[in-house]
Amino acid sequence: MRADPRALRFGAAMTTLILLLVLVTGSAWLLAAQAVVFAFGIAGRSPYGMLFGAFVRSAPKETEDSRPPRFAQGVGLVFAVAGLAGFATGIMSLALVATAAALLAAFLNAAFGFCLGCEMYLLIRRILPAANMEVPQ
Repeated sequence: MRADPRALRFGAAMTTLILLLVLVTGSAWLLAAQAVVFAFGIAGRSPYGMLFGAFVRSAPKETEDSRPPRFAQGVGLVFAVAGLAGFATGIMSLALVATAAALLAAFLNAAFGFCLGCEMYLLIRRILPAANMEVPQ
């Protein structure tokens, strides 16, 4: 499956805004909503990507493999769940640090096109020989 890099950066920008709002407001509900967005992103059905597609009709000049960004969405989900665990248990340092880490990764992608989770995916594929096997899509 291929992905439009413009939609991926738009999604990263939206994620950046939402996670920034979580840090400013301390809203566990907003973080939970972002966790749901991450879960949909793993399946390749990001609501932000769909929103982008509803307004931008031009075809991308290039597409990219969707597996690294989908992996990145999974990493985001792990951090969001950790943040939610922090909110649920009252461990605010966990909630804030986990949210800030996800925010940093989203910001790097939105502002500079550097997808930290994508780079992790590629590194794992290089390190683990079994991970280099092609997965049917």
